Formats: sequence, structure tokens, C-alpha cells
Amino acid sequence: MDSALVVGGTRFIGRHLVEELLAHDYRVTTFNRGKHDDPFEGDDRVHHVQGDRTDRKALLTAKREVEPDVVFDCVAYEPREVEHAIDIFGGVDAYVYVSSGAAYADEDVPKREDETTLESCTAEQATDDSPETYGPRKAAGDRIVFEAAERGVNAMSVRPPVVYGPHDYTERLAYWVHRVAEYDEVVVPGDGTNLWQRVYVEDVARGMRLVAEEGEPGEAYNVGDRNAVTLDRMLDLIADALGTDVERAYTSPRELEVAGLDPEDFPLYRDYPHLLDTSKVEALGYESTPVAEAMERTVEAHRENGRTGEEEGPDREDEQRLLDVLDTL
Repeated sequence: MDSALVVGGTRFIGRHLVEELLAHDYRVTTFNRGKHDDPFEGDDRVHHVQGDRTDRKALLTAKREVEPDVVFDCVAYEPREVEHAIDIFGGVDAYVYVSSGAAYADEDVPKREDETTLESCTAEQATDDSPETYGPRKAAGDRIVFEAAERGVNAMSVRPPVVYGPHDYTERLAYWVHRVAEYDEVVVPGDGTNLWQRVYVEDVARGMRLVAEEGEPGEAYNVGDRNAVTLDRMLDLIADALGTDVERAYTSPRELEVAGLDPEDFPLYRDYPHLLDTSKVEALGYESTPVAEAMERTVEAHRENGRTGEEEGPDREDEQRLLDVLDTL
């Protein structure tokens, strides 16, 4: 494979994927609407085709102009978008669809690609862009990939859990980095032992390339950190990266109610463990970055770019009101 088309390619996962592909001597073209700053503008190694991925004519133009060996679909959020892309790029050497760990319906620990049941998706959910339908829509895209492979299309999917790293515009992790950096005490929902596996963005990009090169059509691959960490351990890693310590106020749901808060108001909190089995992608040669190293890079990038994540969680005023009450108990 020499030529790659990245649908997306400017913001987060796609941006790191382009860098991964360039490092492995691919000719890279990005396809997107051009609504975000292009980090590769002026880089003559990266060609850009502008268009809306929901426009079939635009996708056909990209196909004719690029004639890619491999297509990486980073921004397919509705099943019909996957259908259109596979219909147009069905003859490529590899089509890699970015699904999600949210596609799993059952709370297995860990979740396995060929065993854990996927979410169902109604016709109404398939076109609804709310967060509640994200998992069902991704699962529907997976099923389209599997059906296409049965017809001879070299289509595969990757399923990452929560992705973190430099250029993460969701700022979910940035919320916690900011809290640890700026305040003496951090409010933690629960006892800090909740487990929600994450994955460093550069590893997602590496996993996608390996799946394109070594994966089997019709297969899905979980791509995650090999060592999942609890919320408590994540705070330790952030503090280590900042060269500081972090005091924690562990809180029950009843205590949070004092400030009108709920555990799920806090980013990266999940009551039940979410853990993906990554042995399948590891068989292709995948290795994840050590978590401490990945967190250090992430913390540095968030601080340099002024990311605070303050819109992603409770207001500090509400937290402080809770802390004041807890101090009286």
C-alpha cells in the first residue's frame, strides 16, 4: 500500500493518523470540508481534497483524484455514511472504519470483539446525532463493514475506548489536568476506583495502520491502552507529570447532591468498568505507549495549549461549596 485517503485528518485522531502514515512513507490525501485549521497546510507531502463526506459526488471526486490503496474513515457517524463510503471505495486494498468501544451493548469485562454483543440500532437512532445514540450508530456501521466483507470488500473496523492525547478537542482529560494543576484539593466522584479504559491517540493511529496492513476483512479490532487505570491512578499520573501532589475529596452520590451534582457530571467517570480485550490487535504487532509516558505528553500539550476542560465538568464554585460542607463534617 502506497496511497492513503484519510476522511477527516485535521483535528485529533485523523491528524495523528496522517503523521503516522507519513512516518511510514505513505502518500497521504485528506478529505474534509475545510472548516477547521489544517495542520498540514503548506506540507507538500499531504494533498487535500475539499468536500463533504455526506455528498456522494464529492466522495467520487476524491476517489477519481486520489485512487487510494487504503481509505481510513475517521468521521463516519451515521450508518448511511459507512454504506456510501464502502459503495464508492469498495475496490481498495483496505477500508478501515473507526468505530468505538461504545458499540458494545453488554457489560462484559473485558469486552471481546467476537463475543460481546453489539448495540442494536433503530432507523430513528441511525439518523439521530445525540450522544445517547452514538454507540448504536457505531455498531450499525460495524455491521455494514461485516456485510461488505462477506461480499468481498476488504473492510475492517477499529474500536477504541476514550481517546486522549495532544490536540484532544473534547477536553475531558484536560478538565482533570486543570483541576490538579490549579487547586489544592480535587473533588472525586465515588472512591476513585472506577475503571474506564482509555487509549493514547498515537496508539490509535498506529493500530489503524496495522489493521489496514495486516488485518483480516470483516474483523473488528479493539485498540486500547494495555494497562487500564482507575480514576485515582489517573490523578496520580497527572500529578507526577506536573511535578506536584493532589489531595482528593472522595464523595458519595448523597454528598454530591449537596451541591446539586451527580457522579456522571464529572468527565471520565463511569460506574461500571469498561475494559476492552486488546489481544487481537496485539497479534498484528500492536503495542501501546506506557501510560505514564503517554500521560506526560498529554499533560504537557494541554498546558501549552491552554486547554482547561472547564466546560466539561462541574463549576469550581459548586465543588468549593461541597468542599466547605465536607470540612464541617
